[in-house]
Amino acid sequence: MNMMPYKTYLSENELPKAWYNVRADMKMKPAPLLDPTTLKPVSADSLERVFCKELAAQELDDTSAYIAIPGEILDFYKMFRPSPLIRAYFLEKALNTPAEIYYKFEGNNTSGSHKLNSAVAQAYYAKKQGLKGVTTETGAGQWGTALSMASAFFGLDCRVYMVKCSYEQKPHRREVMRTYGANVTPSPSMTTEVGRRINAAHPGATGSLGCAISEAVEDATSREGYRYVLGSVLNQVLLHQSIIGLETKAALEKLGVKPDIIIGCAGGGSNLGGLISPFMGEKLRGENDYRFIAVEPASCPSLTRGRYAYDFCDTGRVCPLMKMYTLGHDYMPSASHAGGLRYHGMSSTLSELLAQGLMEATSVTQTQVFEAARMFARTEGLLPAPESAHAIRVAMDEAVKCRESGEKKRIVFGLTGTGYFDMFAYGKFNDGEMKDYIPSDAELEESFAKLPKVEG
Repeated sequence: MNMMPYKTYLSENELPKAWYNVRADMKMKPAPLLDPTTLKPVSADSLERVFCKELAAQELDDTSAYIAIPGEILDFYKMFRPSPLIRAYFLEKALNTPAEIYYKFEGNNTSGSHKLNSAVAQAYYAKKQGLKGVTTETGAGQWGTALSMASAFFGLDCRVYMVKCSYEQKPHRREVMRTYGANVTPSPSMTTEVGRRINAAHPGATGSLGCAISEAVEDATSREGYRYVLGSVLNQVLLHQSIIGLETKAALEKLGVKPDIIIGCAGGGSNLGGLISPFMGEKLRGENDYRFIAVEPASCPSLTRGRYAYDFCDTGRVCPLMKMYTLGHDYMPSASHAGGLRYHGMSSTLSELLAQGLMEATSVTQTQVFEAARMFARTEGLLPAPESAHAIRVAMDEAVKCRESGEKKRIVFGLTGTGYFDMFAYGKFNDGEMKDYIPSDAELEESFAKLPKVEG
């Protein structure tokens, strides 16, 4: 083992003071959101009926490269940021690879994941606007937990629609949300019109993020003084999560390290987009080159098998249309254990970057993922979230390729959070009861047939 530090910390004074907006450096911008009734680009006024005013402005801003982080958000960040960049020496040794492996650990806060980076920002803007509360969806529960924490801090009511299979598999995550004061409802529910409609169309449905989004939006728009907030997919969320990449870049520069490969798990795109944004900015400006890899579950393969088309962001078809890689808004993913990655589409920004060939995507099965998670836990001493372990799997695969070729590459991946509330999933894996599910082409074609007929 060489003398390079095992963990690299930035000082509090080195905490980034502004978020980075990668869209500002994209020559070809992501396609605009469309109003589902007019099929025209959405206006700020229409977005403000669903989102906070400042967040709507951030959603539509594709020219400001940097947006200052308000002081109250920075003060909150200082409770858990900057987060460490860790050199995976023990994993490298176990793999017998010449590659250097680094990971940015985002699980060092009570929510257990990177989601708090955006939750505190969205709660802050809601409070600043004088709202009573917020509604949202959550998959595995990391986002719901983060928003519950942030809402409690700013004195907001928080209503969470949790994907039903995760609600049942992860009761402890649900109880953390309730401890912070959130109202948690399994989705699809019978308490909203769209929930009742989805249950009628899909009896016994285990839910999806698309379903939960529809219910949360309906709830927010039917209550005075409430707005809907989202934990991934949207441009505003990738903006807030850019703090991950900004810190990662600063820590690597402190070490004198330039990465070759940057890897992140991909569900809606918040972690991946946040991690790669400042590096992608360098690539877009022609300053440096990197290889970016998005890793998604084989059971919900939007980037690797989806269509690049306009689609509804939610199953209930109440949200704007977004041009993205999608499996179709009506696609119901299998009840996989990586609940945070069970979304039918992908961020429009990341989708456009993939379409331009500026990044690549791959998919892995959940047994492959948990094999990697087990090895990582045994070597690095951290139990990763199933979502994070998708990135671990591909980082390990790339390190093995280095062993076989003799190349010494520098690999960086995002460890989005811990898996201590995912013991049901680990139990299934340890007992040999975990099954892989990969949708057939026929299943996907059936879903694609329901895509809205929109040109562009």
